[in-house]
Amino acid sequence: MNTQICTRCVQNETVPGIKFDANGVCNFCHLHDELCKIYPNDETGRKRLENIFSDIKAKAKNKEFDCIVGISGGRDSTYLLYNAVKTWKLRVLAVHSDDWFDNPIATENMKKTVEKLKVKFISVRYPKELAMELKRDFLKASVPDLNMGTDIAIATSLYGTAVKYDIKAILIGQSFRTEGIKPLPWSFFDGKYLKSVHNIFGSIPLGKWTPEDPGYNLGLKELFYYTVIKRIKTILPNYNFNYVRKDAEEIIKNELDWVYTGAHYFDDLYHSLIKYVHRVKFNVDLNMNSDSALVRSGQMDRETALKRTKEIYHIEKQDVIEECIKRIGMSRHEFESIMRWPVKSFKDYDTSYNTIKLCKYPIKILSSMNLVPSITYKKYFDFL
Repeated sequence: MNTQICTRCVQNETVPGIKFDANGVCNFCHLHDELCKIYPNDETGRKRLENIFSDIKAKAKNKEFDCIVGISGGRDSTYLLYNAVKTWKLRVLAVHSDDWFDNPIATENMKKTVEKLKVKFISVRYPKELAMELKRDFLKASVPDLNMGTDIAIATSLYGTAVKYDIKAILIGQSFRTEGIKPLPWSFFDGKYLKSVHNIFGSIPLGKWTPEDPGYNLGLKELFYYTVIKRIKTILPNYNFNYVRKDAEEIIKNELDWVYTGAHYFDDLYHSLIKYVHRVKFNVDLNMNSDSALVRSGQMDRETALKRTKEIYHIEKQDVIEECIKRIGMSRHEFESIMRWPVKSFKDYDTSYNTIKLCKYPIKILSSMNLVPSITYKKYFDFL
């Protein structure tokens, strides 16, 4: 079968919500262009960042830290931490969320980075038994959101630490220019969704929420508390920064002795299993999503990206996949049986989706105030 491919990037008809114009250019490319206007990374963007950081410093004048930087040991977060300290002169608390699958190379990267930059570092790790059960839960749920437990834990680790240290700004290393925008059916983020799946397939209690120790609890009520009541802002500096991965990698290798983990996102070994399940069961290729972003940004040529769509991604290592299956407490036989279960989506479970749709305009306002990333509105309401 012939599958239509965008004439500008490499995203194709397998991407949920994709549409093509008369010239064969997809709506994700048009969104990229729109975001480039909203978030310029030229001199205007530099001045915007200066204003943001000046405001952060002013509000944190009598506090120990200006902001939190979430780090994983990968390229993006390491370079963000480097810039936060060296370029923007921020007093940083580095926070990592450890889901028990950290790549040893990434762990060593974080250790060297925080030592060389002389910043305080906190690694948050939730109970292993519960973390492993949540991974089993989402495999059994037969949805593509296989890392929901880890994604929620990352967010709660950052918010909980922010409350504990009275920090009002969290810096994240994501960029639409290098990672693109994940379609909602591939990346629905919702604490109620996690609880729904866990109530069906799990047995270990999630525990109670407290502001400083939220655990895996991050529904709309908790998000409202952190973003509106506590006024904690999530900031994406790379949206307004001329972030070129190749150049960034050279800088952190030379100045921080950073070592490449072998692939984007492979700072977490569980992504080896995720890539395999995405490809075999769901026909999902998140690399196509990020490679397309790099093509649009001129950081990868289209021919290379097209070639990569036809290849099995090299982090699908059988020994790592076997270790992941074993570590979450599942046999290979059970895993293969689950792989044959019918494919589902977040819409098959109890989620906050309908409530979010009712909150369309409040979310738009929160996005305009930078209390939630502005791309949130586009993702939930324009690309379904």
